[in-house]
Amino acid sequence: MRSPFSLRKAVYPLGLCMALALGLTACSSPTKPKPLDLGPNTALLGVRAAWSANIGAIGFPLEVRTIGNLVYVAGSEGTVAAIDARTGGDLWRVALGVKLSAGVGSDGRYSAVVSRDNELIVLDGAKQAWRQKLSAGTLTAPLVAGARVFVLTGDRTVLAFDAATGRKLWQQQRTGEPLVLGRSSILMAVGDTLVAGMNGRLVGMAPLDGKTRWEVPIATSRGTNEVERLVDTVAGVSREGSQVCARAFQSAIGCVDAGVGTLAWSKPASGSTGIDGDATELFGAESDGRVIAWKRANGERLWVNDRLRFRSLSGPVLLGRTIVIGDEAGTLHFLSRQDGAPLNRVPTDGSPIQSSPVLVGQTLVAVTQRGGIFGFKPE
Repeated sequence: MRSPFSLRKAVYPLGLCMALALGLTACSSPTKPKPLDLGPNTALLGVRAAWSANIGAIGFPLEVRTIGNLVYVAGSEGTVAAIDARTGGDLWRVALGVKLSAGVGSDGRYSAVVSRDNELIVLDGAKQAWRQKLSAGTLTAPLVAGARVFVLTGDRTVLAFDAATGRKLWQQQRTGEPLVLGRSSILMAVGDTLVAGMNGRLVGMAPLDGKTRWEVPIATSRGTNEVERLVDTVAGVSREGSQVCARAFQSAIGCVDAGVGTLAWSKPASGSTGIDGDATELFGAESDGRVIAWKRANGERLWVNDRLRFRSLSGPVLLGRTIVIGDEAGTLHFLSRQDGAPLNRVPTDGSPIQSSPVLVGQTLVAVTQRGGIFGFKPE
């Protein structure tokens, strides 16, 4: 069984260690509990397989970016592509010739990834525009917004570069915990504020100079050792206007008003993947595979579905009256948003769903660890 943590020294300068969350069960668990038999699939919701493509095996925490009808994806060996979600065909595809650790960020013109050698690589369409060496590695996808490329590295440094030229505009470094979660964290724009996830907090920064405007804790670091105190934020948030709801690893979920920097609420939760939702409800999976719905206004639990326990679930995506979530066998589960009841399930290529599924227009797109990219048309 894979351990959820692997402590690797000297991943970053200054002796910083990274905790790689490779599994979803406790370190002390000797064997993984057996999942429930789901029984025959009763398709109460029609789902049609529309197309498939491949980007090559993915061994890093890929963030799938969508802009218009395009899906931006990347594989570990350095292939980056913009794919038309209507057809599954490439708008462009390029091989960078380096192994990747983070990506993809894009604004529709510029796309950004980070190599394992800590190089920020920016493309202008399918053409490589520039590269910049970073002082530390990262698993968080860059953010491309406002003609800038923003990067959050593992040593808690946030950097901004000119998207066209690669010129570094500013750099801000903060003191962090000695361990960093081996998952992509949060880096996003909310209005005129750059929001980054650090140490269980959301931090609002001025995008022009990096100055801190506010910081709000979703979870507080506790415990008797470094692993127990790890409360880093994880990618996959639900945003409604200026309100951002997010998860702190194995600690809590909470909602923050990113316009003014105030905490609406925070509730204990033990998950390790992102959440999704709308103006009324939030949805996510706990590390043991329970799928939970919360009331967005105050974090009150609405229902719990425990039929997918021990299946190493991805983050969810909300699709109308349906929640879609992937598992380690490459199956997509379609659940009722009303009570979590199963509506359908569809296979992909048998390898784990690598990131939260995404909705692009009328197409649901899922990416697997083997690099399979699958487009489905829910009815």
